Amino acid sequence: MDLQEAARRHLWLHFTRMGSYDAQHEIPIITRGEGPYVWDEHGNRYLDGLSALFCSNAGHGRAEIGEAMSRQVGELDFVTNWSYAHPRAIELATRIASLTPGDLNRVFFTSGGGEAVESAIKLSRAYHRLHGKGQKHKLIAREIAYHGTSLGALAATGITSLKVPFEPVTPGGVHAPNTNEYRWPEGRDQLWAADQIEERIVFEGPETVAAVILEPLQNAGGCIPPQEGYFQRVREICDRHDVLLISDEVICAWGRLGHYFGCQRYDYLPDVITSAKALTSAHAPMGAMIVSDRIAEPFMHGTAMFAHGFTFAGHPVAAAAALANLDIFEREDLCGHVRRKQGEFRGMLESLRDIPIVGDVRGDGFFQAIELVRDQDTKESFDDEESEWLLRGFLSGELYRRGLICRADDRGDPVIQLAPTLICDSEQFEEMEAVLRPTLEEASKRLHER
Repeated sequence: MDLQEAARRHLWLHFTRMGSYDAQHEIPIITRGEGPYVWDEHGNRYLDGLSALFCSNAGHGRAEIGEAMSRQVGELDFVTNWSYAHPRAIELATRIASLTPGDLNRVFFTSGGGEAVESAIKLSRAYHRLHGKGQKHKLIAREIAYHGTSLGALAATGITSLKVPFEPVTPGGVHAPNTNEYRWPEGRDQLWAADQIEERIVFEGPETVAAVILEPLQNAGGCIPPQEGYFQRVREICDRHDVLLISDEVICAWGRLGHYFGCQRYDYLPDVITSAKALTSAHAPMGAMIVSDRIAEPFMHGTAMFAHGFTFAGHPVAAAAALANLDIFEREDLCGHVRRKQGEFRGMLESLRDIPIVGDVRGDGFFQAIELVRDQDTKESFDDEESEWLLRGFLSGELYRRGLICRADDRGDPVIQLAPTLICDSEQFEEMEAVLRPTLEEASKRLHER
């Protein structure tokens, strides 16, 4: 049985229409990675324009990370963080605390991003309960935002199609508008979306709301940035109503926006940061919930306990990988590289605006998106049939065939998302344009012939 046959028979891919693959339609099988590129089983090279789902930030195949993991296995393969500590977890927690803003000094490890979000939701409830405010349990997130797929995290996720098949999800999740101003009416106050969060808190009853969870730059919907002053207003609102502010940085941390943490990019101080993905540059699964001293303090005395945990959280081998990864970040100044090159990356994408279906270009750092439209002047989007053909019938396959891995998505309006490894430079930006331009031009031509 060859790899293709075995994959179709036995491997269940995530978020994948398995019926799309048969003997005539191969499953993409990636066999090797190096730097900003990966190769498939046929030897074809691809520019990884999505950093393997926003996480291979330092690039693929960093041998020194693997060597650190190997050394750790020789020293201590595993001990759980349930009532035990080990040197690498202590060192990594200390290293992370040295990079965070403000008093975000307490690190609770997880195995990934969804677990970090789940932990933050539970912590927000437990924190208020310790203060005699057990009714505060609701969680306010934004429409179209993605925060994970466990039943707790799905309460925060604002994508209807991901929730409906599994409802009822954990109760308490409610949503406010996001910051996508592309189709806002002229003259709308720039802080309207922030004020909508307060309206939702007041509507639900502040005595019932535990936390607001927001990504610094919203992923789903296509790299939606905040308005100037948005997070400062949200911080004031949360303080006014005794609501925790959770910064979900599973994607936006570790250099994606040119800083170790996305909240630093937009200059706000949350109570909790959720993190994962690029903490190890994906060389091992690892996440972290980072908590301010103020929020952690009630759990640090007497018989108090945060009754929550995961077997493999803080795994010694993953922690060793993360420490080696952060050494690379520091030595190569990857955050500084993103800040220096983000304008060039964005300029390349802006140059595509002459293509009729390119509507909006938005994002920050090495996290950018192109929204596709039927009409640039009216900003009219595509109907469901057109979007299905555009994204899945043409763009996804054609971009991959031409050697670029990125995301063509319609969680919200149709977008192409690009989040390249942080080591990418002018050469890779030119390669992206060499694929994006002819592919989008061909898509535009075909759409207007339909």
